[in-house]
Amino acid sequence: MRKSGFWLLVLAASIAPAFAQVTAEVRLDQDQFLVGESLPTTVRITNRSGQPLNLGAEEDWLTFAVESRDGFVVAKNAEAPVAGEFRLESSKAALKHVDLAPYFSLNVPGRYTVTANIKIKNWDRQVISSPTAFNVIQGAKFWEQEFGVPASRTNGAPEVRHYVLQQANFARGRLRLYLRLTDETGAKTLRVQPIGPLVSFSRVEPQIDKLSNLHVLYADGPRSYSYSILSPDGDVIGRQSFEFVESRPRLAVSEEGNISVTGGVRRLTANDLPAPTSPIADDAKPKR
Repeated sequence: MRKSGFWLLVLAASIAPAFAQVTAEVRLDQDQFLVGESLPTTVRITNRSGQPLNLGAEEDWLTFAVESRDGFVVAKNAEAPVAGEFRLESSKAALKHVDLAPYFSLNVPGRYTVTANIKIKNWDRQVISSPTAFNVIQGAKFWEQEFGVPASRTNGAPEVRHYVLQQANFARGRLRLYLRLTDETGAKTLRVQPIGPLVSFSRVEPQIDKLSNLHVLYADGPRSYSYSILSPDGDVIGRQSFEFVESRPRLAVSEEGNISVTGGVRRLTANDLPAPTSPIADDAKPKR
């Protein structure tokens, strides 16, 4: 019995230092999110234990917890799907990406923290990350319009939805334009889609075409304009950039109900959707 206890003690002592060399870090692309917006989260797992780790085989190998600033635990709608077995060699790091928004009830604006919990089954141990803070904010609504969803998207059943344009004021006075897509009553949010940054003096110009797509034109710089097209499902299906040259870009509606931009000058950028087939000028490429 004494010898058995001795070897258990040696085993525990050998695991503990190795266990301490496995770390987890939660990373967020931004620190403020609109109510209902996607919450893309990355967990970086670093292994410096001196031995390989087999992770991801169990559905609960990686779990998350979200708390409000006053310590209130945010209710889970379900566990985020993280299954997918992989081997993490020593001295290596792995990234796991997941959108947490559908799995937590983050309907109240406020400051929150998220932590990740990793279960290492072979060691019967857990690794808990430090909390990462973020804010959930309520954007300002300045335009909305109900529309009928085309029959091709609803199998012929009639359906009414609402387009809602909101702007959110982030740190350092940065403004960002969002689309909130809701049901007919406006009580249920179906999608929150970031459209892009805008300037404070921007005049946002929305129009709905005959296919119920939403066209949005707005200033994102002193003389630059961004034009986006969003589908009745809230997807961005088109994006272009224009410059104020001799005249201001504006939306025009044809007799057939088609919408396009008139005035100004089109400028090809790497953010265009669909991607441009012509060469892009160096000053229009993303800066590294």
